[in-house]
Amino acid sequence: MAKSLFGGGTEFRDAQREQAIFKRRLLVLSVFVVLMFAVLAGRFAFLQVAQHEHFHTLAEANRIAILPAPPARGTITDRNGVELAHNYTGHTLEITPSKVGDVDALIERLSEIVEITTRDRRRFKQLSEESKSFESLPIRNRLSDDEIARFAARRYQFPGVEIKARLFRHYPQGELFSHVIGYIGRINKKDVERLDEAGELANYRGTDHIGKMGVEQHYERVLHGTTGVDRVEIDSAGRAVRVLSRTPPVAGANLVLNIDTSLQALAFKAFGNRRGALVAIEPKTGGVLAFVSTPSFDPNLFVEGIDPQSWKELRDSPDRPMLNRALAGTYPPGSTFKPFMALAALTYGKRTPQQGFADPGYFWLGNHQFRDSVVGGHGWVDMHKSIVVSSDTYYYILANDLGIDNIAKFMSSVGFGARSGIDITGEAAGTLPSREWKKKRFGRDWFAGETVSVSIGQGYNSYTPLQLAAATATLANDGVMFRPHVVDYIEDARTQARTPVEPAPLRRLDWDREHLAVVKRAMVGVNISGTSARVFAGAGYTSAGKTGTSQVIAIKQGERYVESWVAERHRDHALFIVYAPAEDPKIAVALIVENGGFGARSAAPIARKVLDYYLLGKEG
Repeated sequence: MAKSLFGGGTEFRDAQREQAIFKRRLLVLSVFVVLMFAVLAGRFAFLQVAQHEHFHTLAEANRIAILPAPPARGTITDRNGVELAHNYTGHTLEITPSKVGDVDALIERLSEIVEITTRDRRRFKQLSEESKSFESLPIRNRLSDDEIARFAARRYQFPGVEIKARLFRHYPQGELFSHVIGYIGRINKKDVERLDEAGELANYRGTDHIGKMGVEQHYERVLHGTTGVDRVEIDSAGRAVRVLSRTPPVAGANLVLNIDTSLQALAFKAFGNRRGALVAIEPKTGGVLAFVSTPSFDPNLFVEGIDPQSWKELRDSPDRPMLNRALAGTYPPGSTFKPFMALAALTYGKRTPQQGFADPGYFWLGNHQFRDSVVGGHGWVDMHKSIVVSSDTYYYILANDLGIDNIAKFMSSVGFGARSGIDITGEAAGTLPSREWKKKRFGRDWFAGETVSVSIGQGYNSYTPLQLAAATATLANDGVMFRPHVVDYIEDARTQARTPVEPAPLRRLDWDREHLAVVKRAMVGVNISGTSARVFAGAGYTSAGKTGTSQVIAIKQGERYVESWVAERHRDHALFIVYAPAEDPKIAVALIVENGGFGARSAAPIARKVLDYYLLGKEG
């Protein structure tokens, strides 16, 4: 009995101990649960109160998409309102390579619905190599309504393919203005880097194209406009539900040029199949009236990416249609240099108008004979006659007296050997030779014989037709030099407010008016009784000009140049400068016909057609 009681007492004491342990554990667990709930409540409070703005923003981002609204690019017209570059809406069939497995197979299937040419395929391949895989790239542009309907009916079969409405750039004048207007092209890696450095990348969100050449490139900021923003509510599938707010884009400004399309077309046609360039400038403002480089190319080929075959044809053509000859082609000026040489001689007191000599047709310097283009010379030659008949011997002797330093100094003041600052990208500076230039370029000293060659526009002389036109315009304008400019004014697309490209003089050269009169009278004589008299007979206005012929290959001493014996591309270039009317100049022209021979034969007739049209309205 006692044992049983002892045993029962033991069991009672164990139960008490277990109950105490249980209570302690329950208490610890309760405290732990309370603490967990406290931590959870604190976390809820932190997320919902302290982090409210952050998560609200994230939620809104999932609900709202910020979409760029690209602006419409500004248009470009000539002085009479003729469209040179404009936009139109069209539809493209586009592929996103990252969403497609076998792109080639996909294109084959697409071609059963929509016509896809070999050129389309080549262009798409080129774009694929230049772009990122997640970008949508056009395989076909300018879809017809019928093509859009056919694709829409089977769209579900082509994931990664979509139709997009886009603004297209078009150049209705084609090759006529390609070297002036340039073109736009798809933005590449270099463009992105340049925009990023300039802090302008954000303004190009949603924009695929940018100016690549000419006015399109030079005035890119003006033409592009300002990108807008649409805040769009989207559903869980990413589809737009409604537009919440909109900051509209600001369209780019329009450009109105000084150029007359009819004058440009007439000058372009006058060259025929010959290679060359022509620049016409209004002397009193610097406005560019015509800017021709031929042969040319169709800028529309480049807008959506030129296909490799077309690019190869342009790149490898011996006629170099991509070269802007008026802006970046450099040539010896030949005898068109002589009026400026004469003015330099008068300015530095090395000649008077009356000084002259009996021209024997050659000039000896040491043991080297420099021959005139006319065997036997021109008889008695003074400054007036030296320009009218284009006496080489006169300028050989003059150069020896002037010296290269004076020649370089004077020609530099007129703009030779320096960029004019025209509002077209890609201008070449040319070469104005001097002692310093030769030492820097070749590490050798200057020789007296080189000065003689420079005097007639040969030797190291190398200038653009634009520089020659600007110098001629400065001469016509009595030494008042303007910066040549293609754009007349910028027009706001919304308000039509006009901002002129002000014709402010770059500088006023301190030329003696009597000296100018001597040179100008002689240039008038060139077109009345001199080298281009036959071309300007019966013109109906008085003009002042100068013919020029520049060598392409050097002729050895003792040899004679015979054009028919020389390959066509090695023949002399033909040049001509002119302004008119002589008494009140309204237009100054410089042009070159590559391998055209004598200036009066090939170049002057083109100038005559340009002046006839501009001054008299005559065509043909």
